[in-house]
Amino acid sequence: MASASSIAPAPVIPGRITATGLSKILLDPAESNKVAVIDVRGEDHIGGHILSSMHVPSDTLDYAIPSLTRKLADKEIVIFHCALSQVRGPKAAAQYMRERNRLLGPQGAGRGAIGKTLAKSKAQNEAAEGGASDSKDGEWVDEETVDEKDETSKLKDQKVYVLDRGFEGWQEVYGKDERLTENWSEELWQV
Repeated sequence: MASASSIAPAPVIPGRITATGLSKILLDPAESNKVAVIDVRGEDHIGGHILSSMHVPSDTLDYAIPSLTRKLADKEIVIFHCALSQVRGPKAAAQYMRERNRLLGPQGAGRGAIGKTLAKSKAQNEAAEGGASDSKDGEWVDEETVDEKDETSKLKDQKVYVLDRGFEGWQEVYGKDERLTENWSEELWQV
């Protein structure tokens, strides 16, 4: 029988979004500020990029993901992509999801392993001093400050996706569309 420590965690699998689906979000003024697009291409980050995307090369993710998680906490949708979204994009999305769960708790609950501050309950302290207490021995409570509650309420559930077919698929449809793509170089993409 396997011990609990030898059981691998459940895989984190981000969803997929099409170029058409992403373009509709980006072109809708009411929705576009709710999304962040993260481009994890490295040296192949040439020939254009999705307008307003953040360039975070995949070889920097180990260092960038914790701060990225905090920076994007208010976004409802985070979309990762690389050139084809077959390896780097999905890996980055999964890494981001794991870090978000570690820092903020599942679905941004705000009380993840790092974010928790546990303190003995006031009742336990009273019991230790000889006062009456209804608490159980060894019970811990989560005593949030008003600031922590406000911070928790700002966190949103977040959907994480990978752009289907990556930037290569995106540029085939939207490369020439200056509303959606910046610095697109037709010479680099035409075969």
